[in-house]
Amino acid sequence: MGFLQLNNIEVKYQNVILVLRGVSLEVNSRSVVALLGNNGAGKTTALKAISGLLKTEEGKVTDGTIVFEGKQVENNDPQEIARLGIIQVMEGRRVLEHLSVEENLRAGALVAGRNIKAKNKLHLVYEYFPILKKLCNKSSGYLSGGEQQMMLLGRAFMGGPKVLLLDEPSLGLAPIMVQEIYTLIKSFNKEEKISILLVEQNAKAALSVAEYGYIMENGRIVLDDTAHNLMNNEDVKEFYLGLSAVGQEKSYKKVKHYRRRKRWIG
Repeated sequence: MGFLQLNNIEVKYQNVILVLRGVSLEVNSRSVVALLGNNGAGKTTALKAISGLLKTEEGKVTDGTIVFEGKQVENNDPQEIARLGIIQVMEGRRVLEHLSVEENLRAGALVAGRNIKAKNKLHLVYEYFPILKKLCNKSSGYLSGGEQQMMLLGRAFMGGPKVLLLDEPSLGLAPIMVQEIYTLIKSFNKEEKISILLVEQNAKAALSVAEYGYIMENGRIVLDDTAHNLMNNEDVKEFYLGLSAVGQEKSYKKVKHYRRRKRWIG
């Protein structure tokens, strides 16, 4: 059994709008898993289903289960889920702009109910992110995009996560900063033994650090395999790695030899 499992879940907003249909995926302990797909595929909704943040948007898991360390957590309160060790870093660099960098970091420990260990965690964050130590008293609203993303990763780390849910961590960053962010993600996984579920449109970056990957379209998982196999899959190369003809719209629906796998169902 996986460390974190989504078992055939369905998600609706306002009990009417069906967004996810029969989604199953698995994140093993100390692994990095990529969840790929275009805008609107349902990737962010899948993360919010895990972290409990669907509640803030009138969303709900209406079928299936989400199991973490053997315990069902679907539709639990976000703070309860955070205290279990599942921490989400949301897309769009949502910083507490009026607070300093260090205040933002300490807030991460408070949210997860781990303020007692905050001092030791803060020391580790500054080891991973030396630039944040230099900027510790600066208002976070004045940081660059890359500095804000580092701060958000550090803030999540302060919560003592067992699983990090990362939503588009490379969005809007320069290539050199993307490389730096992904180096840090690898360090969190290898050195701190943190499992990571990584949502990305930048498939190449995500698959470079992941062991396994899932591809979503229209609220469903349409393909899953090892990261190595996905990187070498001709369809993935064409549709997600930028190797298709310019301006040519593609979809897995149009690939005749593709058949959706229905794992874990039944």
